[in-house]
Amino acid sequence: MIMRVIHFAILTIVALAAAPAAAVQPDEMMKDPTLEARARTLSEELRCLVCQNQSIDDSDAPLARDIRILIRQRIASGESNDAVRAYLVSRYGDFILLKPPFKPETVLLWLSPALVLGAGLAAAQFARRRAPRSTPALSAEEEARLAALTGGDRAGS
Repeated sequence: MIMRVIHFAILTIVALAAAPAAAVQPDEMMKDPTLEARARTLSEELRCLVCQNQSIDDSDAPLARDIRILIRQRIASGESNDAVRAYLVSRYGDFILLKPPFKPETVLLWLSPALVLGAGLAAAQFARRRAPRSTPALSAEEEARLAALTGGDRAGS
């Protein structure tokens, strides 16, 4: 029994370790490890336009693969990381960046978490103010009626 648990734990760890191995295919990789590291760094910063919640480094989408190949082609031609990033932003907009810059077009994006939190706190405060402070005590007539309905003896009185 213990050996099965250990085997399961080892398989789980291996599976989880393999998960972030990314979607980069061997045929995409550059021969120079330094240039490949640059390409990987860039592709980790860019959003998959299909998946929208993954970097292109983690995405299996065909468009993500095309962008990864484009990045490697531009790096191989001698472009800097900033030049490659600027090209992709000019082509796809700031949306391709997983961390878009703070500028007038992205203010709502950056401030929306604070705005949602503020709205939630305001709604909670409003609901709290509208709630009755305490329940009024029962009148003698209501006590008698309650006693009649519950069989005469109230528990907890």
